[in-house]
Order: sequence, then C-alpha cells, then structure tokens
Amino acid sequence: MATVDLTTETFDETIKGDGIVFVDYWADWCGPCRRFAPTYKAASEKNPDVTFGKVDTEAEPEIAQAANITAIPTLMAFRDGILVFAQPGMLPATALEELIGKVRDLDMDEVRRSAENETADQ
Repeated sequence: MATVDLTTETFDETIKGDGIVFVDYWADWCGPCRRFAPTYKAASEKNPDVTFGKVDTEAEPEIAQAANITAIPTLMAFRDGILVFAQPGMLPATALEELIGKVRDLDMDEVRRSAENETADQ
C-alpha cells in the first residue's frame, strides 16, 4: 500500500479507525524528512495491512499544532484509535520494521486498561 496524504478532512477518520496507522509529520524543506521518505514508503509497500499516512506540516499546520509537533520528522503510531508511539527523528529501515512488529504485537486490552487508568489519574 502506498502512503496516504492526510489533511484536516481525513486525519481524524484515518487515525480513529480500527487497525494500525503510522503518521509521518514532515515538510519539504526538511532534509531528514526527505531522507526518511523512501524508508517510510518502502515500509508501506512491505506492510499492506498497515496505513501509512503523511502530514505535510506546512500545508496542514492545524494538524501539526493539535499533535504538539515541535520537531520534524516526527513519527506516530496509532492502533485502534489509540496513540501508542510518538518520537521525533528519522528511523533506519530495520528500526521501523521492528517498531511495526511491536505495534502489531501489542496487547490492546492491556493498552486500553492503561489508557483508562491514565485518564482516571488526571
């Protein structure tokens, strides 16, 4: 599956659905973003069951601001609508594949309980 450009119209619907969604926050002027793009695209083609979205922070500043993006590239992973990973910086291909595997292997019942406990503590 190719990467999908996310906009304010499609972002929430994409990340809140079932399954795994990775989001790459990037900008055209960002050298590390451009270097990470082929790795991200290759991972999207290797993992057709995962949605790989891209947010151009210049074209979609509202999304970047809502996600508190302060550095790019930033990679986020959502599973079943829950944010399970967020980290600035580019990843090498092997690290990205390892991360995809870890997100696949998550016990989502445990993740939901943990998220509920965090919400209750606030």
